[in-house]
Amino acid sequence: MNYERVKEKLEILADAAKYDVSCSSSGGNRKNTSKGLGDSSATGICHTYTEDGRCVSLLKILLTNFCIYDCAYCVTRISNDIQRAAFTVDEVVDLTMSFYRRNYIEGLFLSSGIFKNADYTMERLVRVAKKLRLEHNFNGYIHLKSIPDASDELMREAGLYADRLSMNLEIPTESGLKLLAPDKSHQQMIKPMDFVKNEILIYKDEKKIIKSTPKFAPAGQSTQVIVGATPETDLQIIKVADHFYKNFNLKRVYYSGYVPVSNDARLPALGSQVPLVRENRLYQADWLMRFYGFKANEILEQNNPFLDLEVDPKMSWALRNVDKFPVVIQTAPLEMILRVPGIGVKSAYKIIQARRFKNLTLEHIKKIGVSTNRAKYFITVANANRSLDFLDAVNLKDIILKDTRSKFENPFSNQLSLLNDDSFLR
Repeated sequence: MNYERVKEKLEILADAAKYDVSCSSSGGNRKNTSKGLGDSSATGICHTYTEDGRCVSLLKILLTNFCIYDCAYCVTRISNDIQRAAFTVDEVVDLTMSFYRRNYIEGLFLSSGIFKNADYTMERLVRVAKKLRLEHNFNGYIHLKSIPDASDELMREAGLYADRLSMNLEIPTESGLKLLAPDKSHQQMIKPMDFVKNEILIYKDEKKIIKSTPKFAPAGQSTQVIVGATPETDLQIIKVADHFYKNFNLKRVYYSGYVPVSNDARLPALGSQVPLVRENRLYQADWLMRFYGFKANEILEQNNPFLDLEVDPKMSWALRNVDKFPVVIQTAPLEMILRVPGIGVKSAYKIIQARRFKNLTLEHIKKIGVSTNRAKYFITVANANRSLDFLDAVNLKDIILKDTRSKFENPFSNQLSLLNDDSFLR
């Protein structure tokens, strides 16, 4: 092996992979058997930072940055004058095993540009996973990026060797995709996603009858949309996400703010990068739909289609619906407690348990984990709550922001709260 050339390829193809953010592995449960290498535990692996600052890492690379498509928003588009490279199947396998043995990584995230056609590319991605599993007895986490228009046969094989499969929708709407990538359609992406969804259900049902049935994509599938390359509203984006959660059983939808890579007239001007806080607000809205019982049409409305960049979506909803407050903590149903700004899912359940034994005060719920500097404006508790005097104030938003300013001065602080759904919308 020419190690210098492999190193050069790694620099090129790892850099090209940085635009793909959908590399979480939550939900993987592949166990180490037969003295193999690696173990994808039930807690999963995330390409992110843990609460104590530890980075849990995957080898995240493209198989190749050659591509037959000319998508305006993509750095690897065929018309872009960049240095090209391609790994062989054996090179990816050797890199993965070498990095794992050195404790550099805990798994592999493998995507690719499309060279020749979809099946030609997908077949090579599958060969990497198959070789790692069967020849090297690798039980670590493997995430494969599905290729649009790939055949059912290849998608089935991919699901048998990968822990998670993901298919990027890229642009949230069909009209936006046609504008920037006229050779692609959402149908090319939806067909494999639908196949994977059905196969996961089939294999789960078979597993109940035949214990030896192999796992099929045990960590499910995810997708990613680019935000800001086309003029979709936040309401349109979260409606798309909601549709795919409900109809394709996705584990996650990822939101990637558009990074200017071209001066194409169809795209935002170079230098006009999407604010990170917008991306963060979309993740918070996503959390509301998945864990808090909100519907997309509640989070945003047709006459108010963009998320407030100053406050999180739950607070924004509460400020638009002050008639539903205050919530009586001692008697309110769980569904309404979950809608109080500052109360996360875990805290809501703790409140339900604790109130059986005592009348809860602000001090009690603060000890439970509630962010009372926000919640106090929307709840009735056993002791006096003078903050309720502001509930009907015209400038309630300004009052709350002043009280919690330190939480909102740095949008990166909310990114870290993704690690704990209880603190995510407090």
